[in-house]
Amino acid sequence: MFSGFQFRDWLLANDPALSRLRMASRVTLTIVFSFLVLLAIQMFILPLPTAAFGLGIVLSIEGGVAVRDKGNTRQLVTRLFGCVASLGVVAIAAGLEDRRFLSDLVFLVVIALASAGRVFGPRGFAIGMFAFTSYFMGSYFRPSLAELPAVAIGPVVSVLVGHLVRAVLLPDDWRRDLLRSLESVRGRINQILFKLAALAGGAEIGEADRQELRQLEDRLKEVVLMAETFIPRPPGGVFDAADPAAELAIRLFDAHLAAESAIVLSFQSPPAFALVHAVIEADAVELGRYEEMAETIKDQPQGETVRALLWLGKARQQLTQAIGEGQASGFSGIDAVMDTAQAQPIDFSFANPLLRLALQITLASAIAMGFGLLLSRERWFWAVLASFLVFTNTNSRGDTAMRALSRSLGTVFGIAIGLVLATMMSGEPDIAIPVAAICIFLAFYFLQVSYATMTFFISIVLCLVYGMTGVLTLDLLKLRIGETMIGAAAGTAVAFVVFPTRTRGALDTALARWFQALRDLLAGIGEGKSGFELMALSQTIDACYRDVTVAARPLGSSWSVVTRPGQIRQTLAIFLSCTYWARILAKSYDAPAADDNLKTLIAADLALIDNAAPRGSACFLIQRKASRTTGRHLPLSREGAKLGLEMIGSALERLYPDADVLPFAPGEAIARSKQG
Repeated sequence: MFSGFQFRDWLLANDPALSRLRMASRVTLTIVFSFLVLLAIQMFILPLPTAAFGLGIVLSIEGGVAVRDKGNTRQLVTRLFGCVASLGVVAIAAGLEDRRFLSDLVFLVVIALASAGRVFGPRGFAIGMFAFTSYFMGSYFRPSLAELPAVAIGPVVSVLVGHLVRAVLLPDDWRRDLLRSLESVRGRINQILFKLAALAGGAEIGEADRQELRQLEDRLKEVVLMAETFIPRPPGGVFDAADPAAELAIRLFDAHLAAESAIVLSFQSPPAFALVHAVIEADAVELGRYEEMAETIKDQPQGETVRALLWLGKARQQLTQAIGEGQASGFSGIDAVMDTAQAQPIDFSFANPLLRLALQITLASAIAMGFGLLLSRERWFWAVLASFLVFTNTNSRGDTAMRALSRSLGTVFGIAIGLVLATMMSGEPDIAIPVAAICIFLAFYFLQVSYATMTFFISIVLCLVYGMTGVLTLDLLKLRIGETMIGAAAGTAVAFVVFPTRTRGALDTALARWFQALRDLLAGIGEGKSGFELMALSQTIDACYRDVTVAARPLGSSWSVVTRPGQIRQTLAIFLSCTYWARILAKSYDAPAADDNLKTLIAADLALIDNAAPRGSACFLIQRKASRTTGRHLPLSREGAKLGLEMIGSALERLYPDADVLPFAPGEAIARSKQG
């Protein structure tokens, strides 16, 4: 049975910085408080039209999800602009109520402008979402012009309540988020240690367990990247050694690298259970015994594993110490850095992918509108809503298709469960309302994890609302499923036909950034950079690797024409290996300038990059044998840079195992460096 601390550790390990919990709580509280305020106004001041409640609830959601500005003042300004846009489009919808054809055309104009607003950054995106959802609700509820003053109360209340919840009840606090993210890093390191403890003592680790450890490694990388964003950096991005934030950044970097090394070495020689247990329990006596043992078997594979676990134990203790200091002082010694990011120039040409996306969304909405009207004159808005939303947070046509499928499946299963719940709770609003609130919370808690799950819970909420308002029928639910599928199909079709961004095209772009980041690190070594400069360069490679994994995701999906999940995993493992050794290289190298041996290895690695980078994502379609062992993985401090360069070259060779490499292969470069 979980204790309070165990539950918190589990929650942090699965929800870094509790960001999902906080967003779900914000959205749920904003909806509940806005509804209660509107209900009180209706009961004690003046009657409100249904559109006021609908706008209040929908804009409560948008305020919690779409408003992404930094700082309470910026967020309030965005909310106020969004409120003005909401009132404006609702007034237009009300004025065109008797001219439905013109109203539908104006809706497309609103969609086009709302989508194009993303060009202006986070504020433009949020205002566009306010405008789109408000016109949607205005056309759906059809308020009269005389009702507009009362309808306006809904958006105003949602904006004010939303700001109160975000700024006062559940405010942003980078120091608190930094502490929680560090605790999440420790939690995910613990998950790795528990898995290693379960595998300890075996002769070797099977493929299924290797895959699970790689997944744990990816999850650790994800939360480390999040934690790094909370550590304030100077404008140049490189820490000063005297900055207290620098020490924290080093501890985080070291813990990440030590955990990766423990996994890599355990693949070759699983650790002893007693050693893993001593690391988990921070047993100084037992760890001291293993330190003595490591010296006697330092040239054996088991000795490398022991050293890796001892390193992880020290790094984990240092991270725990940093967490304790943060709990005690709130990181008061670390100063926040002002946002000095320069505003990006606005590009209104079709070279800007955001404008191409706006055209895609508008065309998809027009198609969904046309087919939706054939199905229902009253409920066609659902089709437009689905076609609009399937383009959110997608990078390619494959992403869009996956999102469309997720929305369709979530809607179907959500309506099936929702119909059962609504039938069981018919006439019991005291039960249905709390269940709906719980489903709203769960929907937005899982939003960042699974779009299908979010849609599932939202569909349940709609069924419960229909049941409480007495309009729930099987035909209505069938119509919603049909309209949703029309919108999803329209979005997918447009994504594949109009300005299509191929999955491999998006992957090519992500790979180009990764290769360039690796070039920059190697160039930094050649120029004699060290310390925080190299650490920053290796962190860039880490971030680029994450983008590669996201871009490659549709290649291995079940709907894809080319389904090669085995090859996708193999290739991603190569890039993960390179990323890991880049971190080893950044940590190990500390010299005024690279010697001739290192320059030879750097030249060999750069030649491999020059050979592989122009081919882009073709490496994901290569048939290759199972990964061969590469000898020692954990470098000694005196030769860490050399070994790091060798291992990067060895991994890059595996991208195209039969390729001709110029001017010489890393194997030859290694031989030359040894001849020295």
